[in-house]
Amino acid sequence: MAYLEQVFEVSQRRACDVLGVDRTMVRYRSRRGDDGAIRERMRGLAVERRRFGYRRLHWLLGREGVMINHKKFRRLYREERLEVRRRGGRKRALGTRAPMTIPQGRNQCWSLDFVSDAFACGRRFRIFAVVDDFTRECVRLIADTSISGLRVARELDWAIAERSRPALIVSDNGAELTSMAILRWSKERDVEWHYIAPGKPQQNGFIESFNARLRDECLNETIFTSLPQARSVLAAWRYDYNHHRPHSSLGNLTPVEMAAKSIGKPGWGLTPNPVVITPAQGHQSGRRLYS
Repeated sequence: MAYLEQVFEVSQRRACDVLGVDRTMVRYRSRRGDDGAIRERMRGLAVERRRFGYRRLHWLLGREGVMINHKKFRRLYREERLEVRRRGGRKRALGTRAPMTIPQGRNQCWSLDFVSDAFACGRRFRIFAVVDDFTRECVRLIADTSISGLRVARELDWAIAERSRPALIVSDNGAELTSMAILRWSKERDVEWHYIAPGKPQQNGFIESFNARLRDECLNETIFTSLPQARSVLAAWRYDYNHHRPHSSLGNLTPVEMAAKSIGKPGWGLTPNPVVITPAQGHQSGRRLYS
């Protein structure tokens, strides 16, 4: 249109007739509002939460009072090119799967595991993690160069002093977790300990999911130079995880909000009657899980 009007010196009406274009299309001016503030805040949140996708960023904006349709938010998110690049994972062996047992209250079941990482100098250290399966709270997150069975028992005692005694603890068959110190601790504290089948990490899915979030959002994002620095970073991340990070499995509540919601509800937090699960072939004994 502009070319015809300029070169041939014709009116807009004549140019539209020649090209077969409706004049309303030429004269249309967008009435879309300015989303500059939302885009700027979106970029700021994406810098702070580098591994958060558009759903969690949308939830965080909603908590700040910014109400925006999720479809429009996703459009702005894609226009700003904030998509999180998915990290490749290793191939995993396929096997039989069974439905996981879901606890019905706080402190009914804790899951624990170890995560390994390294300092910038190459020296490796370990992280001992404990998660409440119901509220997804990170109960303990301890970093050290060596963590023995006695240290695990001591950390669990401190966790119990802060919260309450769990009815069940789920773990793998690591040397620290099958030591005499842990067996003696479990008997003295009257805490049932459930060991998953060897080579079946999916049977401890709550802690495996937590480990993936820990590695993706904290360990892979940080270069550790010393043990005190690692402990400080993990303590800050654990506080943020428990108090500010939304969980889709909890209806976008944080673990602390889920724990507060569960307090005072009839039947929540009480220990249900255990059900004996028949062991699979090759297992030595039955395991008591919660229904």
